Amino acid sequence: MNNMPKIKIGIVAVSRDCFPESLSVNRRKALVKAYTDKYDAADVYECPVCIVESEIHMVQALEDIKGAGCNALCVYLGNFGPEISETLLAKHFEGPKMFVAAAEEDDLVQGRGDAYCGMLNASYNLALRNVRAYIPEHPVGTADALADRIHEFIPIARTVVALSELKIISFGPRPLNFLACNAPIKQLYNLGVEIEENSELDLFEAFNKHAGDERIPGVVADMEAELGAGNKKPEVLAKLAQYELTLLDWVEDHKGYRKYVAIAGKCWPAFQTQFGFVPCYVNSRLAGKGIPVSCEVDIYGALSEYIGQCVSDDVVTLLDINNTVTKAIYEEDIKGKFDYEQEETFMGFHCGNTCTKKLAFHEMKNQMIMARSLPVEVTNGTVEGDIVPGDITFFRLQSTADSKLRAYVANGEVLPVATRSFGSIGVFAIPEMARFYRHVLVEKNYPHHGAVAFGHHGKALFEVFKLIGVAPEEIGYNQPAGVRYPTENPFA
Repeated sequence: MNNMPKIKIGIVAVSRDCFPESLSVNRRKALVKAYTDKYDAADVYECPVCIVESEIHMVQALEDIKGAGCNALCVYLGNFGPEISETLLAKHFEGPKMFVAAAEEDDLVQGRGDAYCGMLNASYNLALRNVRAYIPEHPVGTADALADRIHEFIPIARTVVALSELKIISFGPRPLNFLACNAPIKQLYNLGVEIEENSELDLFEAFNKHAGDERIPGVVADMEAELGAGNKKPEVLAKLAQYELTLLDWVEDHKGYRKYVAIAGKCWPAFQTQFGFVPCYVNSRLAGKGIPVSCEVDIYGALSEYIGQCVSDDVVTLLDINNTVTKAIYEEDIKGKFDYEQEETFMGFHCGNTCTKKLAFHEMKNQMIMARSLPVEVTNGTVEGDIVPGDITFFRLQSTADSKLRAYVANGEVLPVATRSFGSIGVFAIPEMARFYRHVLVEKNYPHHGAVAFGHHGKALFEVFKLIGVAPEEIGYNQPAGVRYPTENPFA
């Protein structure tokens, strides 16, 4: 996937002038060595021009890391640090930044750095300058420990950089009776995200212009190879290939000065009858290429998917928090085998937008719900299968009706349980899901769409949401048993 930035972190050591500069120099070298011994050396750049003790040094370091192509910054307090110069460096660096500090070593006389103290002043001065910086849960540590903290910063930094260069392309207004996916776009601009809203008629015109495109047979062959034995609707592949090329060309022609793109697409009610198919499989393929496509013109759903892709460095999907698990399935396949109550399980579903890489099996079919009221032949194009079991993170970033940012994050898993249903679907389990559903999803007015990242990424997502401006109290999560939600009835 190349629809995301590569992060290069400039490591700049700072020193207060009444402390030995050698402390910061030697500790910086040790930190960089600890990182490159464990991780990719290309992730970091050691700023060699100076140890920042003054505003002049700050300017020199800033120019150096910019010249080295750094798009993220790590300010390292090798000792107490100069609170003015170090926070000015963060203020003037255009990109995500983190602060960490050195733990003490054996010499507590001439070799004592007091960075534990300096981190407090750094945080205070960052607040004075209204600078958002990432400070990890344990910001003071040995070189080896801080190397891990810097590595944890990479997906966070990648997401922040990507959002500043992202354009979301949408097609068509939301379907009737889908007001839940409607949200003010002002917060997109506040996040640095561009939005291009188009009519589905514009998309239809572009699609028709791609009729007979000489690239269609090649895309069809690629689809056939991907679907394999699941290619149950070969007659629709040429149209799907034409649509895929339409979207990819649109992205290239319309992303403008932006580097990265996500799409909020239209998929019903008129789409099927006019295009002659449903777009689900194409949406799944674009997600596999690193271009998330949300259903039902869900702009914040597309944004959430893209954030999840940047954090996980993997394919994501967008699903309805859809239906409960039946008692029969729970009793037969879950109870006594997994440590979940029935109300902690549910099914996540969409018609067929999930990449085949994330399906345990897959088949090209028609969209059953739409086929109940339309000719079957115009509802072909959905890829169905049970979602692969394993760890997942369910999350969403949303603007409220009064244009405030809000988010939720919950780590869980897809259980290795047959769904006995249709679509791209899985049996999900999240600890304390019933309470989370009531006091976060319902109480905070979230729509039914949730983004799914594969793996447990709640820690990084929580930090991303804070860093981009979501108030910590507006980030919901599944409270453990015994920890009451503010709106939860204490007598229930």
